[in-house]
Amino acid sequence: MEATGAINISSLIVGAQPAMLDRVRAGLGAMPGVEVHACSDDGRMIVSLETNSERSTVDTFEAIRQLEGVLSAALVYHQYETDPDEEA
Repeated sequence: MEATGAINISSLIVGAQPAMLDRVRAGLGAMPGVEVHACSDDGRMIVSLETNSERSTVDTFEAIRQLEGVLSAALVYHQYETDPDEEA
């Protein structure tokens, strides 16, 4: 069982069809815990994901992969933070 208040923080590179970029970006923005940080005209996006469980991370990652217009999604970074309010 995971600790109360713990979060999973992930970073992804998402590739989208350039013609569908606005639709993909809107779809990502509608997902809880998902934030688009940068986007290029050729469809590459830097996306972060914060969830409260590994299952939610996997489920959200799969939902991103299934969005219409998404060509690829690659996990670049993942961290499990047991106390997100504690400073390093």
